[in-house]
Amino acid sequence: MLRKLYLSPAGLIISLFQHAFCWWPRPFMIYGYFNGCFGKFKKHTRVSSSVILTNKNRIKIADHVWIGHYCLIDGIGGIEIAEGVHIASHSCIYTHSSHDSIRLLGRKFIEIQAEKRKGYVIKKVSIGEYSFIGTSVVILPGVSIGKGCVIGAGSVIHQNIDDYCIAVGNPAKIIGNTQERDRKLLDKFSASETYYLTKN
Repeated sequence: MLRKLYLSPAGLIISLFQHAFCWWPRPFMIYGYFNGCFGKFKKHTRVSSSVILTNKNRIKIADHVWIGHYCLIDGIGGIEIAEGVHIASHSCIYTHSSHDSIRLLGRKFIEIQAEKRKGYVIKKVSIGEYSFIGTSVVILPGVSIGKGCVIGAGSVIHQNIDDYCIAVGNPAKIIGNTQERDRKLLDKFSASETYYLTKN
């Protein structure tokens, strides 16, 4: 009953009500995501009340996305999270870094606009359709993760990951292919009608 109500046009009002109570100390999942900059309500997207989104106007989140508790998503350089992406709890996505500019600029660092700081890194991050980001993953500026990927828990992603890769470790290394894994799963579970590569 509640699910039907949520998926009806009343879903936007329910989502706004949930967002109003994000201050509640115990995290909970908020159904529906609306970003005014992109002007669309994503009713199947779920974002925890404890997620921190900085520079929201530069974060593009598609529908059917799930972002777990205590994630930090830094949008200063721009982020695109495609349909069906799941990001597990305590993960961080960074699109900027001051690791060189703090030394180059010293006390002048704070006085200079971010885009003009010498040595300051600002680079876009993108995550492809139906990729899974495990818990406590760190994604660094400029990284592109392809579609259908699995990123293992605790991994640090510092370079691009091609479509359908399984990557784990710090620094992350490719250890497998999700298409090979999926062939076995499709035989076992008969999920060919719902499989993400057959979606319309």
